Amino acid sequence: MWLQKEIRLTPKPRGFHLITDEVLRELPELRQFKVGMMDVFIQHTSASLTLNENADPTVRLDFESWFNRAVAEDEPYYRHQDEGSDDLPAHIKASLLGASVNIPITNGRPALGTWQGIYLCEHRDHGGSRRIVVTVQGE
Repeated sequence: MWLQKEIRLTPKPRGFHLITDEVLRELPELRQFKVGMMDVFIQHTSASLTLNENADPTVRLDFESWFNRAVAEDEPYYRHQDEGSDDLPAHIKASLLGASVNIPITNGRPALGTWQGIYLCEHRDHGGSRRIVVTVQGE
């Protein structure tokens, strides 16, 4: 069986945001799958997805701090500056983290570890609403 759904996430400020519950609310059909794989893909080049700590919010704050230092804004060697000083760094951060995550499905639920959750990594100051496409294959 296959399932594919586009989900529009609520706009989030710049930073790392736990979106597991928001995604699962939009996927009641997931309960039909005993076993499978779920691919979550973001349709943007200045935001990304990753899996990480779902309990302590300081982890997400530390991620944002680290990425802002690792990929600084306003570097004199950046050529792509058409959409503001946060645009090219956002593209670099999105490439480093990636556009999708794959999660096994077991008994109608994502088989995430106890402390794992899906992050939307918003790399723009004003990214707006983001679209993700979730594709599930299984039985």
